[in-house]
Parts: sequence; structure tokens; C-alpha cells
Amino acid sequence: MQAWIDSVNWTEIGTKALTVALQLIAILIIFFIIRAVGRSFISKSFSKMSDQRNISHGRVKTLERLSLNIFSYVLLFILITIIVGIFEYDVTALIAGAGIVGLAIGFGAQGLVSDVVTGFFILLERQIEVDEYITVAGIDGVVEEVGLRTTVIRGFDGTVHFIPNREIGSLSNHSRSNMRALVDISISYEDNIDQAIAVLQKACDEAALEDDVIKEGPHVIGVQNFGDSDVVIRVIAQTANMEQWAVERKLRKAMKEALDANNIEIPYPHQVNLTKESSAG
Repeated sequence: MQAWIDSVNWTEIGTKALTVALQLIAILIIFFIIRAVGRSFISKSFSKMSDQRNISHGRVKTLERLSLNIFSYVLLFILITIIVGIFEYDVTALIAGAGIVGLAIGFGAQGLVSDVVTGFFILLERQIEVDEYITVAGIDGVVEEVGLRTTVIRGFDGTVHFIPNREIGSLSNHSRSNMRALVDISISYEDNIDQAIAVLQKACDEAALEDDVIKEGPHVIGVQNFGDSDVVIRVIAQTANMEQWAVERKLRKAMKEALDANNIEIPYPHQVNLTKESSAG
């Protein structure tokens, strides 16, 4: 054992290890520099594209994030190839091996292939873009990223959902046209319906004048339903994308105040407490 230890050229091993370590450090430094410069160049290029061409902001962000992902994957593959080459492995064999892996994916990983193919057609057909409100795979939310393998959606509760593209069988895009704001408000059976409709319409007209995101209406449609103790009146408006909920809240407040000002009752449950008086006799 001692003879084997004495026969080892530790100086050569140490020199080679130090050389490899320095090469790795240099490669990693260059990698991070190229990645930072490349990502900055891609972001600036798409920013200029957004300013100079008639392309929607969501489309630009979608293509930008996709380009950043592709750039990162390609750069990472190059890094791995160079590192393997440092350890004197046959890089050609590595690339050939990558081809074999790709062939194996084609036969055994249909799910991944399906993700990529579906993602490609989603991007090609411009079905969705970043910042759009969609419903897909039973999930409502705003698109944060559209990739070749997954689509990232942030739900309205803040949860981030990573959906494989192959699960996008049907998709509803709520951001390609004006949205509908719908409010139902109740009055009592004792109140005059025509008067209530006139009061509500006036309140809606005033709200529309104050808010540019209301694109059409609001219109008081009329009686929607008869409840146990109330008459339900429906109001509908068209709003800018993603503004329907804010408009609904504003309309509820305006209509409640208008009904109160005109002494029109909004029914609510009343509780009556009965007490039995005892007499001493």
C-alpha cells in the first residue's frame, strides 16, 4: 500500500486538479456573464419591438419569456457539454447520446412530446398571452407564462398553477373582448317597481359618466326574479377587461345609496323578540 502511495505523482494530480478547478470557475463566470448579457439583450429587444411595432403588450411578454426559456436551456446544454469536455470525455459521443435520448423520448415519453406539440400550437395560434384572464383545466386565473411544456397561471387567491400543455383540452379566454358586469338588487313587494327602476337607472347613468372603464350601459334590464320577500331587479353593463368586478362593486354602492335616498326598501330578515310578562297575584 505504501509503495502504491509513493508511486503516485501527487504533484501532477494536484496540478491537474487545480487546472480543472480554475477552468470550471472561468467557465462558470463566463456562463453567468453570457446569461446576464443575453437575457438583458432579449428583454431590450422585445421592449423596442413593443414600442416600434403594432404588437400587443401581452404578445410581446409572451414571446419574451419563451425566448428567455429557450435561451436558458440552450446555454445550459452548452455549459454541460463544455464541462464534460474538460474531463476529457468524447463530446461527440455525448451529442450522439443526446440523440439517442431524444429517440427514447419519442418512444417512451409521449406526454412530454404532447406538451411541446400542444404548446407550439397554442403559441402559433395565439390562443392565450401573458396577463390574460383565462379558464383552463378547471382553473381560473391570469396567465403568467406560456412555455413549450407548461403554462403558468396565477389564481385570484395568489396560487400559482403549473399546467402541462397536454391537459389544455379546452380553453376559455376572457380577455379578448369587453366583459360583462352583472348586479342583482332587491326591493320589497310594497315598493313601486317602475319608480325603483327609474331610480336605479339614474344611479347607473351617473356611475357611467364617472368611470371610463364602463364601455356600455349600465342598463336596468327589469325584474329578474320573485323571492320569498323581495323583487329582484337585474342590471347589466359592459366593461373593459378585468374591470367587471370593480364596476359591480361600484354599482352596488351607488344603487344602494340611491334606493335609500328615495326611501325604497331593500328587504332583509327581521328578528322579533317576544317576552312573556309574569304577573304577581
